[in-house]
Amino acid sequence: MKEFVISEAKAETAVLVGLITKDQDEAKTKEYLDELEFLADTAGAKTVKRFTQRCAGPSMVTYVGSGKLLEIKDYIKMCEDEDEPVGMVIFDDELTAKQLRNIEKELQVKILDRTSLILDIFAMRAQTAEAKAQVELAQHRYMLPRLQRLWTHLERQGGGSGGGGGKGTVGLRGPGETQLEMDRRIILQRITLLKQRLAEIDKQKTTQRKNRGRLIRVALVGYTNVGKSTIMNLLAKSEVFAENKLFATLDTTVRKMVIGNLPFLLADTVGFIRKLPSDLVESFKSTLDEVREADLLVHVVDISHPDFEEQIRVVEQTLGELGCAEKPSMIVFNKIDAYTWVEKDEDDLTPMTKENITLGDLKRTWMAKMNDNCIFISARQKENVEELRDLLYERVRELHVQKYPYNDFLYTVD
Repeated sequence: MKEFVISEAKAETAVLVGLITKDQDEAKTKEYLDELEFLADTAGAKTVKRFTQRCAGPSMVTYVGSGKLLEIKDYIKMCEDEDEPVGMVIFDDELTAKQLRNIEKELQVKILDRTSLILDIFAMRAQTAEAKAQVELAQHRYMLPRLQRLWTHLERQGGGSGGGGGKGTVGLRGPGETQLEMDRRIILQRITLLKQRLAEIDKQKTTQRKNRGRLIRVALVGYTNVGKSTIMNLLAKSEVFAENKLFATLDTTVRKMVIGNLPFLLADTVGFIRKLPSDLVESFKSTLDEVREADLLVHVVDISHPDFEEQIRVVEQTLGELGCAEKPSMIVFNKIDAYTWVEKDEDDLTPMTKENITLGDLKRTWMAKMNDNCIFISARQKENVEELRDLLYERVRELHVQKYPYNDFLYTVD
């Protein structure tokens, strides 16, 4: 059975392909391909070339037009002639079974799409039995509608009542369908088994959550690689794995922490990303229960990222899909030590943009917008971390008084 992992060949080179459409301009496509390159790097592949095409939308047959596909094919051939073969071509959108089959037949190299690349990274990152089962479930769901392309080698077999391997397809079709049906049955059985296993794990976790007592639950949420795990380690003095890679954290980590004499639970959750595969969201529902059951969401944002406002929108949209849009929340702008801008000349009358706004102006803008329900920190440099603790204390205390008004003791700051 075919698996969507490329981690075995870490030195493989990759070519990236994206589209410029009326809904996705050139700048946006560049941002998506930058992120796709980061994904490829996280998975162990080195990007050597990018291809983009302006069009109304993806071709139903080969995603890009025939001319662009030929251009990619010529580049692959040139690299092969120079003894620097291209290991894979990665497309920035999810491909259909038909597109995969046609592109693979034309280019004769490994073809991945954004979804299979993310699944590969999740497969590498999964540590616990729950995360591994969730990733495997997502892989099987992705694989199921694409099974047919795994058996295209049968098209080259002759014999049977079709005779001579010509246009008589009856003899060729039988073995392929038999193998296809067998694989489909195996995958469906495996999906059922994984769902049962995850249901059992979820039941255990639900029991654990019920036994946590009268404590406010706080969940760190945000785009992938914004520093949630680093903040978790600082606040809870824990040792959650943190790395400058996408999806460093897959398993939700929950720690009990105390600020002053106020105890509460802090959870670090899996990061979100643009075009997050729906199969992954579905498979990770039990992990995302920590977000659903949280009393307060701490939305961590990488202020140094040039497109951080778009990342905020992606996270808010995903939270909306999870039914968490109305939960109490606060924003933590992280990585202020890495924030850069182009200083404007005093005589420059051009409008202020995100490229030339100072950190001070940005702070004032967001503080006004959020009614001071946000804070700017550097988790790496431990800058403003104590202020974050104070703000967390205030927010958790407010929620505790609302949720448990008849508690036996009052909380005060030491």
